[in-house]
Amino acid sequence: MNKFKLSILMGLYRAGEKGMSVKQLADLLGVNKKGMKKLEEALSEMKQHNDIAYKKGSCWIKHPETYFKAEVSRVSQRSGFVKSLGDLPVEYFVRGRDLCGAIPGDIVLAKMTAPADDISHSPEAVVLAVLEETNSLLTGVIVAEGNKLMVLPDRLCSDPLVIAKVSKAAAMHVGDKVVFSIKKRGERHMDHTVNIVDVFGSSDTAKAGAEAYLMSNRLHVTFPDEVLLEASKLDLDEPDGDEVLRRLDLRGEPIFTIDGADTKDIDDAVSLSKTDRCYKLGVHIADVSHYVTKGSKLDEEAFYRGTSIYYADQVVPMLPKQLSNGICSLNPQVDRLAFSCLMDVSFEGKLLNYRFEKSVIRSRVKGVYSEVNKIIDGTADDEIKAKYAKVIDRIPIMKELADILQKNRIERGAPEIDTQETKIITDENGVCIDVKPRTTGIAEGIIEEFMLMANNSAAALAMKEKIPFVYRVHEAPTNEKLDALRETLTALGINPGALGTNAPASELARILRENKESDRAMVINRIVLRTMMKARYSEEPLGHYGLVMPEYAHFTSPIRRYADLSIHRILTDYVYALNHDKLCRKYAAFAQSAALQASNTELSAVRCERDCENFYMAEYMKEHVGEEFDGMISGVSAGGIYVLLPNTVEGMISVAELPLGDYEVQHGVILTGAADGSIFTVGDKIRVKCVSVNVNGGFIDFAPVK
Repeated sequence: MNKFKLSILMGLYRAGEKGMSVKQLADLLGVNKKGMKKLEEALSEMKQHNDIAYKKGSCWIKHPETYFKAEVSRVSQRSGFVKSLGDLPVEYFVRGRDLCGAIPGDIVLAKMTAPADDISHSPEAVVLAVLEETNSLLTGVIVAEGNKLMVLPDRLCSDPLVIAKVSKAAAMHVGDKVVFSIKKRGERHMDHTVNIVDVFGSSDTAKAGAEAYLMSNRLHVTFPDEVLLEASKLDLDEPDGDEVLRRLDLRGEPIFTIDGADTKDIDDAVSLSKTDRCYKLGVHIADVSHYVTKGSKLDEEAFYRGTSIYYADQVVPMLPKQLSNGICSLNPQVDRLAFSCLMDVSFEGKLLNYRFEKSVIRSRVKGVYSEVNKIIDGTADDEIKAKYAKVIDRIPIMKELADILQKNRIERGAPEIDTQETKIITDENGVCIDVKPRTTGIAEGIIEEFMLMANNSAAALAMKEKIPFVYRVHEAPTNEKLDALRETLTALGINPGALGTNAPASELARILRENKESDRAMVINRIVLRTMMKARYSEEPLGHYGLVMPEYAHFTSPIRRYADLSIHRILTDYVYALNHDKLCRKYAAFAQSAALQASNTELSAVRCERDCENFYMAEYMKEHVGEEFDGMISGVSAGGIYVLLPNTVEGMISVAELPLGDYEVQHGVILTGAADGSIFTVGDKIRVKCVSVNVNGGFIDFAPVK
């Protein structure tokens, strides 16, 4: 559709069902008498193509309800998706030829061509025009076409694109991973010309893939100069003496931290004692809000990033290291400003009362999970015992309370979902040399239970006092998702029991508990997790379905999460007795924007960590092509089956590698249709050979071992 016809369509789209007369349309488009013939010809052609109705000097769009504005959400080499704008966005599938060259982030005018059905699930649409062009950055690989270098996009299309300009700092070679922008657009993706923004080295390395991913998704790796300038002024060894005097002095308390061995950004410490009446639990959190103040460049950058990102051996921090690893980090044997949640907990694990205090603490020791686990199981050597001498008597009490809290959590029906996390091992050059499951022990569980108590207390206070806040919310799954779970479990031969409409979390907990020792336990965990809604942040206290808590927030990680930093700022004014009305006026809009930004940046970080992990897994498996492995079917699709190895590496067996047949997915977990009668079910064990690897795309291809 040419620009003139597009202008006609847009005019009629805005006019709605009533349409316009030809004269009104001519006036709108600035068409004079000489141009009327061209307008009428265009209208006749558009009528023939069924784009519009044109009769007796009037014209209008047929079925205007099928037209909508949308944002292009993703594009692959053969297709893409657009998401309608509005409060209830719907995602539509678009064939590649119908995208009009649009790229992710573009705002387009689209038309629905088919509703959703049981096969495709997504409704279908065509893009009629690009209304607003984005300046998205895209990734690709340098290829040679004759004696000319071009860029083959990773997702945009399968044709190499002409390079118009290369960044002066970039030296390119065939096979290099690059980030590029669109310089000049064509009507199809293959007609775009591009500028190379940066070059990252061989596309066959995970490091290049991850760095290009970060840049193309505008995830800041370095900090702006003005942010670093502010951070340099906070490169301090000790907090301000006058500020220390204004705070509750807890430096005499046996407070200490427990983290991973390589943790540098330590934002939580604990203390615990047992009286004849209750447990006295203290959760002491780095007081980041004291240093990162509203309106500062540090705050603006922290808001933009929203969260720290962790992948392989890398950290993309929310705050510069002068703060995250320095004055904010609760390092041992130095004074640090903290925000303390001081709780009285009954011997039955009930929260009796709590209070929040601005404090100053001095951590006795930098604890390590693995070392504390050895103290708990009795295998600690003399060196470990000496290191923890000042707090070792607290550790049995900590386990005692954590056991009570965990028992309560299970009894109130919170599902115990075992999510298998991956640990990527790299060498000194950042090359992946091993992949293994991340293991946790009792000490990790202790800290988790104590942090849950503090998070619960923060939300309870905000709800009680009716102050603006950023809550961590987790809504109940939809009945459609519960129905699908029931159908899936039945297809796997698992009795869903009383699982039904508006099922409480305890029903999901029961399913997990009853199948804990099953060969399909890992798969059932995944299916139940997919059934549940994604947790998010909200200014409304909607409760937490998965924890079975009506009051929940994130208070305990302000070094790495902006949501936590936000409520620290609000609670500071509450603790310092700011008038309730003033506090509400000051933070109502802030809580809403902080919640939305924290939710969006969390989703971006999760996608980044997952996709970068795929690069590193592929890099590791590159050295194991041709080898055989025992695995488990973790998913099925019309295109093949997914197989998970014990080390958490996941790859795909294409239907081309399976027996001949007309394959069909049943209940989302079974692939049938093989001519020889083979059936592939999620959870089944299978032996596979790694046949190929694509590090650039993060793809691993398996074949069944016959």
